[in-house]
Amino acid sequence: MITIQNLTKTYHTKSGEVEALRGISAEIRDGDIFGIIGLSGAGKSTLLRCIALLETPTSGSISIDGRDLSSLRGRQLTEHRRQIGVIFQGYNLLMQRTVSGNIAFPLEIAGVPKAEIRRRTEELIHLVGLDGKADAYPSQLSGGQCQRVAIARALANNPKVLLCDEPTSALDSFTTKAILDLLSDINQKLGVTIIIITHEIGVVKQICSQVAVIESGRFAEYGVAAEVLAAPRSVAARQLIGVGGAL
Repeated sequence: MITIQNLTKTYHTKSGEVEALRGISAEIRDGDIFGIIGLSGAGKSTLLRCIALLETPTSGSISIDGRDLSSLRGRQLTEHRRQIGVIFQGYNLLMQRTVSGNIAFPLEIAGVPKAEIRRRTEELIHLVGLDGKADAYPSQLSGGQCQRVAIARALANNPKVLLCDEPTSALDSFTTKAILDLLSDINQKLGVTIIIITHEIGVVKQICSQVAVIESGRFAEYGVAAEVLAAPRSVAARQLIGVGGAL
């Protein structure tokens, strides 16, 4: 269970304070696929970065399985970060490394023995449907294949939570469906909790069990995805759903 309580994030800029998150609260159950949807600048990516421990909230708390992440330091923090896999919007692959090398990278950092790295890498290549591509470089892959490498790399350390920042924004509709099918399959097979940041209603419709609509750093509403989509209560949700696609 991921519990977010009264989370705020304020940035101090030359022109003054910017409140990126304002009192966010939610509970995300184990095994859920939780969508966070909103316009650009609504606070989606800031929230994801806070959950990923890449940003420190100004106030409030994020707990996973009852453990407040803000209380973690040193080795405990490093170990906990390994339980959270992150898929970035731009893939963030190492261009000088092969598919196998990219997937192996977090395992190398964690000090995993070479034989185990090889076994785990081969297992993940098969899981994400990249058989025969182990020795290919990112420049030789399509966008969808690069995203599959990024997904495999995020799964390398067997995380409990998978955070996806706009995982399909650069993909065509056919490839988008394939990537979402893969994430759904991973969710079912591995039981990993998935949080997806998106601005596309189609992503929520296809894959999400729960959804939160974020506007100006606040949750305008959240709940069961099918119910929110069928009868949105907030103006922000109605605007997003009324467009019927990417914004």
